[in-house]
Amino acid sequence: MIDFDDFLKVDIRVGRIVRVEDFPEARKPAWKLTLDFGPELGERKSSAQITNYTREQLEGSLVVAVVNFPARQIGPVRSEVLVLGVPDEEGRLILLRPSSDVPLGGRMF
Repeated sequence: MIDFDDFLKVDIRVGRIVRVEDFPEARKPAWKLTLDFGPELGERKSSAQITNYTREQLEGSLVVAVVNFPARQIGPVRSEVLVLGVPDEEGRLILLRPSSDVPLGGRMF
């Protein structure tokens, strides 16, 4: 169990996927994503194993991501945020997304 103060340390924000690029160097199929978190945080990059979504389904969509984990080097990509999702029954990652339009960079709490 964690207490509420521990939970508040995790900075979860809404971002918009502005660019989706192929990631042929990845060991497992993945996309290279560029996300916009608004004026406070700006653009951040991520690698995500969400190949059950097409580029067209991802570009322009809002997603939820952890923005205060240390960056991780994934092959040639420096992943700066962790895009959040939940696996479905078949193990495909289903993205967590706001159901309404909300401001970029909005913090979950």
